[in-house]
Amino acid sequence: MVDSGGFLAQHMAVHILAMNLAAPAAVFAWRLAAGAGTEQSDARWIWPAATVQIALLWFWHLPEPLAFAFAAPGGQALMHLSLFAAAFWFWRAILDEAEAARWRALGALLFTGKLFCLLGVLLTFAPRSLYVRVAEICFGGRVSPEALVADQQLAGLLMLVSCPLVYVLAGVIIAARWLREIDGRQASYLPEEGY
Repeated sequence: MVDSGGFLAQHMAVHILAMNLAAPAAVFAWRLAAGAGTEQSDARWIWPAATVQIALLWFWHLPEPLAFAFAAPGGQALMHLSLFAAAFWFWRAILDEAEAARWRALGALLFTGKLFCLLGVLLTFAPRSLYVRVAEICFGGRVSPEALVADQQLAGLLMLVSCPLVYVLAGVIIAARWLREIDGRQASYLPEEGY
């Protein structure tokens, strides 16, 4: 038997970097380059973007699609590019919605963050490996079941640690801006002293 080398955890790390760091950074860079407010808002697309992102993430982590991604030439590239594109669309809609109606942005972050965590919980606490077929493709079935389960659990833990941090941080920033805006409006309604 050979060691899996943590291929599932490495695979998950790429997703986390692409979807939760690179995609938001790309949206920020794109907005800076384009100039804020110069384009039509994507805010109306927040729920379709959230749904597509979650659907693609769960689809690609089903055993057969993940086995396809590892077996087919260009399969992993297709998987990573589709997840990055969906995340880019989601984060663009989140930023636009955060400027239009913050409560919808917070709701979308809560919805997607919970479903990301649910996948992480499934990977972490599954009693057996969900990806035996992927191990057969990558290692010819020479990976011990214990090593495969440990690798899957590490991948799930990576999701459980990183994804909520990103979504909670984004939610805190949006909520703080919202509260600052509410305070500013209330201060403008207060009568000036001396009247």
